Amino acid sequence: MGIAKILIVDDRVENLLTLESLLDEPDIELVRATSGIEALGLTLDHDFALVLLDVQMPGMDGYEVAELMRGNKKTKHIPIIFITAAFRADVQVFKGYECGAVDYLFKPLDERVFKSKVGVFIELFRHKDALSKKTRELDRKLVELEELQQQLEETNERLHLLSTTDGLTGLLNKRQFDTTFEEEWQRGIRTKSPLSLLLLDIDHFKAYNDTYGHAAGDDCLKKVAMAISDAAKRNADKVARIGGEEFAVLLPETDPEGAQHVAERLLKAVSSLDISHRGSLAAEHVTTSIGLSTIVPGQGYVQRDLLETADAGLYRAKENGRNSTWYHAPGPLKN
Repeated sequence: MGIAKILIVDDRVENLLTLESLLDEPDIELVRATSGIEALGLTLDHDFALVLLDVQMPGMDGYEVAELMRGNKKTKHIPIIFITAAFRADVQVFKGYECGAVDYLFKPLDERVFKSKVGVFIELFRHKDALSKKTRELDRKLVELEELQQQLEETNERLHLLSTTDGLTGLLNKRQFDTTFEEEWQRGIRTKSPLSLLLLDIDHFKAYNDTYGHAAGDDCLKKVAMAISDAAKRNADKVARIGGEEFAVLLPETDPEGAQHVAERLLKAVSSLDISHRGSLAAEHVTTSIGLSTIVPGQGYVQRDLLETADAGLYRAKENGRNSTWYHAPGPLKN
């Protein structure tokens, strides 16, 4: 249990001694003031549970002290009990209440009444102090909870990123590509708009690894991935790494002409990297082969048809000497 501070204010030392004798308890700390000015200064330096204030004092009387305390944000809520023997008239009591007093005690003090009234405010102070401590503890726990929540969100975001992206290139991984492919296919069904797919292979990549080593191969994959991602300029276009040196690009709402344009841009972007490739039979630098196809979802075709026709286009691009693109149209619908 905390120590409750009480400010006793009286210009006469003998009155202060009387109050001290009545409040001689181990869990109460008494602070003296012999003038209104001194009392006001002390209220700014301490957190008082109660002020016992004499009405009649030279210079600044108790009423003035109370009014000034009520006008200050820091001291306005400190309870004040006036102690006086000079006035018992109702008009004086009312004046005390108007100045902000919560009670009046008259000299000579009745010990039982005095301790009872003071005890009420001491108990209120302790409840307030306990509530304040609990509030601070709650605030601290809320801050900790918010920090934990933020850490959890960051962890979940990292886990989501790890589960949806390729660790080496930062592109969508095969799992997320399959999910995105399904979403774009369903969207194409709703909008009746064409969906194009590009499949890319780095030409003779095994020979590249054999010639330059796997570390250089990883660096090559990252550069190619960045070039492809930059060349697929629309936010709607989705780029994924779906195998070792295999990439896929989904182009929503894109017709065959638009898909061919993107494929040629991607082909040029990779070639422009000018990464030396002594083991390639297609060129002296790293190149890609690209197969592409376009289908309007929901018109008798399924997702597999688009994947298979784009893959057939990739096969033809490789047969055509690599470092090229090949558009493969979907076959006729089966009855």
